[in-house]
Amino acid sequence: MGRSGPRPGIARRAGAQDGFVAGLEALAFGVLVFVLGTLLVVNAWAIVDAKFATNTAAREAVRSVVEAAASELGEGDILARARQQAENAAATHGFAPEDVTVRTGGVGLCRGDDVSIEVEVTIASLLAPGAGGWGDRRVASVHTEQLDPFRSGLSC
Repeated sequence: MGRSGPRPGIARRAGAQDGFVAGLEALAFGVLVFVLGTLLVVNAWAIVDAKFATNTAAREAVRSVVEAAASELGEGDILARARQQAENAAATHGFAPEDVTVRTGGVGLCRGDDVSIEVEVTIASLLAPGAGGWGDRRVASVHTEQLDPFRSGLSC
């Protein structure tokens, strides 16, 4: 009645490769998806890393202004010190100084004034080996702190 297996008189060939060609393109497609997925993750991490770098650079720039000695507080000195600190902090994350843009929003020199600095870096939006980058992406962070309202040595 219902027998399983090959019918009598029909032999199976040993080592038959039926269907092998149909699975080969799936293997190539899988490798392609893996490579593209890896590139996507690497590029996403480059943006996250740039955000970490800009956060750190903006914070260090503002801290250098807020903690400066009263004798060092001058408009030109503050901007130069903030720019230098931001470039140093970004360099520790691997960004060249020419890729770092520092903008001072509000730099007040009176007690209780806010000090706000924006740091921006430019990264390639798609990093591919041998292909370089296609387009640029800008990542920016802003940090704001208040000068000590009871600080001595300030003119106002």
